[in-house]
Amino acid sequence: MRPGRSRVLAVWCQDWPAVAAAAAADLPATRPVAVLFGNRVVACSAVARFEGVRRGLRRREAQSRCPDLFLVQDDPDRDARLFEPVVSTVDATVPGVEVLRSGLLVLGARGAARFFGSEEAAAERLVDAVSALGVEAQIGIADELSTAVLAAKRGVLVPPGEGAGFLAPLPIAELAAEPSLSAPERADLVDLLHRLGLRRIGDFAALSPAEVASRFGVDAVLAHRLARAVPERPPSARRPPPELTVEYRCDPPIDRVDAAAFAGRMLATALHTALAAASVSCTRLSVYAETEAGEHLSRIWRCAEPLTPSGTADRVRWQLDGWLTRRDRPTAPITLLRLEPVEIAASGALQLGLWGGVGEENERARRALIRVQGLLGGEAVQVGVLSGGRGPVERVTMVVLGDERVPAADPGLPWPGRLPEPAPAVLLLNRPTVELEAADGHRVRVTARGLFSADPMLLRWGSRQWRLTGWAGPWPLDEHWWSPESAASAARAQVQLDSSDTEVRVLLLVYLDEIWRAEGLYD
Repeated sequence: MRPGRSRVLAVWCQDWPAVAAAAAADLPATRPVAVLFGNRVVACSAVARFEGVRRGLRRREAQSRCPDLFLVQDDPDRDARLFEPVVSTVDATVPGVEVLRSGLLVLGARGAARFFGSEEAAAERLVDAVSALGVEAQIGIADELSTAVLAAKRGVLVPPGEGAGFLAPLPIAELAAEPSLSAPERADLVDLLHRLGLRRIGDFAALSPAEVASRFGVDAVLAHRLARAVPERPPSARRPPPELTVEYRCDPPIDRVDAAAFAGRMLATALHTALAAASVSCTRLSVYAETEAGEHLSRIWRCAEPLTPSGTADRVRWQLDGWLTRRDRPTAPITLLRLEPVEIAASGALQLGLWGGVGEENERARRALIRVQGLLGGEAVQVGVLSGGRGPVERVTMVVLGDERVPAADPGLPWPGRLPEPAPAVLLLNRPTVELEAADGHRVRVTARGLFSADPMLLRWGSRQWRLTGWAGPWPLDEHWWSPESAASAARAQVQLDSSDTEVRVLLLVYLDEIWRAEGLYD
C-alpha cells in the first residue's frame, strides 16, 4: 500500500432499481421485475435475467421472454428513498459513508479494518448488516475508488498495489459501465477503443499517457488513469471557505416531501451562485438537516463531475425524501437545511458554454423559472421533453421543471406513419376548424383510399381565405385498429398559402371526423 493513501471500500447492491421497485410494490422475491425508461429495460432482477430478460430489450420482447414479468417505470426518487435505510445501516456500522448513487456507496477501508481486525472481517460485517434489511450486497476493496467499485461488482478484495493487475483482464466496456464514475461521453470512447482493437482494460493501460493525451480527449486521460489504477482525482488541498455554505431555516418546519424539494431547489440555486462568485465548483456535497426532535442528519454525496444546480437539487430532493419517508423511524419535521461543499475544484473543471462562461445564461433563466414556481406553484412551470409518437403533439411530453425528464413514449422507436420532418414551429393545441375547397367550390375531403377527393385550391379560416400555391399529403393514419374502443383514423396534410400579408406561409392540417383542423404553423 502506498504510504499516506487510505484504501477504499465500496458497497454495491445489485439491480437496485429493480429491488427498490419490488419493495415498493411489496412483491415476493420470486417475482421477476424489470424497470423501464421509455420503452426499454434499464434494470431487471436476477430472477428476470434467469428468464432471459436483459437490459436494452424492448417492453414487448421482455414480456415475450417472461410473461410473468412485473414492469415498472424508472423512478430515481423511489430508488433514493428506499436506499436511505441501507446507507444509514452502513453508516451506523462504519462512519464516513459517501453516496455515489442509489445502490452504490463508498467509505474508507482503513478505519473499518482496524476496528474489525481485518478488511475481510469488515466486509463480512457490512454484508451481514445490510442483509438484516433484506437486501443483498457485495463488497469491493482497493486502493482507488473506481477500482473498488469495479471490484464490488465482482465481490473481490484487491490486495494493495495490485489494482492494475485486477483491472487488466476486464472488458474495455467496464470503463463506462458505472455512470457515477464517468461522463456520458465515456461510452463513445469505449466504442472507439473497441473498434481500434483494444478489447481489455489492460490493452488501454499499456498505452503511454502521452499517446492517450495526444490522440484522445480529456475524458480519455481520466479513463486511462482509471485503467492504470492511479488516482483519477487527487484530494482537494483547499478547504472550502465557510461563506460557500448555505442554509435555510424552515418556518414553519417542513414535513412534506414536495415542500422539502422546493426548499432544496432554492438552496441549490443559492449554493451555485456562491460557487460561481468564487470561481469554483463542487465535487462532494454534504446535505445536513436538523429536526424538531433534535436530530442531526447528515449525508455526503460524491460525483464524478462537478455538480450542476439541477444535479444538486436532485440529490437534495432524494436525500430529504429518504429521511422524511423512512419506514422504520419517520423523521420529525425539518427545521434547518444546510448545504456544505466538502470538496471543491477550480472552475476550469466545468464544461464551458458555447460563448464562454459556465452556462450563466441558462442558470439565470432557470433561477427565474424557479422564482415563478415559488409564486404560482410547482405545476405552473413545465418544460418539453422529446417523446415518441406520430403527430407533433404526441412527440412532446410536458414535465414539471425540476422533475425527471422522462418521455411518455420512447422517441427512438420507428413510429411508422410519423409526420415527415421538419416539425411545425408552433403547435395549435385547440386545433381550430378550417375548410379546404377545390376549384369548383366543393369541400375537399380524404377518401377511403387515403387520397384527396379533389386538388385543394383554397383555404378558409374564419372570415379570412387564402389561395394555395402548393400542398403535400395527405398522410393517412390508423391507430389502435385492433381495439374498437381506442381506434382512431386521421390524415395530415401541409398547405402553402399564397399571401404576403402574413408571416405564416405553411400550415399543418389534420383531418378528423371529416373536419379539417389547423394543427401547426411553420416558420
